[in-house]
Amino acid sequence: MPNIKSAKKRVKVNATKAMANKSRKSNLKTVLKKAELAVSENSADKEQAVRFAIKRVDQACAKGLMHKNKAARKKSQLAKMLNGAK
Repeated sequence: MPNIKSAKKRVKVNATKAMANKSRKSNLKTVLKKAELAVSENSADKEQAVRFAIKRVDQACAKGLMHKNKAARKKSQLAKMLNGAK
């Protein structure tokens, strides 16, 4: 455990941010799985699910949870999946 006051604060802040990041990443994975499932099952709302997933990927990239190249790749994969399913 740190002795310096600022170091103690950093430990608390880092723990809080780690929990928030974990929650956001978990939510992102859930949204991506739902979009992939909607496309694979050819459900009626597949376009909406993919659009929502792409939005979440952009938000994750903006928050720093995902590298911009990974976000671009994931969006491309989703679009390719959707266009292949039509």
